[in-house]
Amino acid sequence: QVHLMESGGDSVQAGGSLRLSCSGYDENANYMAWFRRTPGKERAFVACLNRDDADDDTEYITYGWFVKGRFTISQDRAKKMVYLQMNTLRPEDTAMYYCAARQALFCSEDEPDYSYWGQGTQVTVTA
Repeated sequence: QVHLMESGGDSVQAGGSLRLSCSGYDENANYMAWFRRTPGKERAFVACLNRDDADDDTEYITYGWFVKGRFTISQDRAKKMVYLQMNTLRPEDTAMYYCAARQALFCSEDEPDYSYWGQGTQVTVTA
């Protein structure tokens, strides 16, 4: 059973950094992603990686177009955690950030493709 839980959201000033964490996945989900939602909008894809426990430790990672090198998705396989390091935050990054998971062969940027979701963690960036 996959029960995702996000943490790490906070209120920061523009230019600051935050690290979001996601826990609760298991072998039923091999692709982990971060999405975000601002009021009145659909969830937007932020980043995705595969968490397969492959012997070669190869990671497949993709990012949303607006990330532009500011965010980094990573994982700690031993702790079963996925992280989103966010640097150089901007007011437009203010959103509820969600962790999502799917069992698949590749990452997807589409919200309906993910079967499991956390409750979200709020990130607020002030000017």
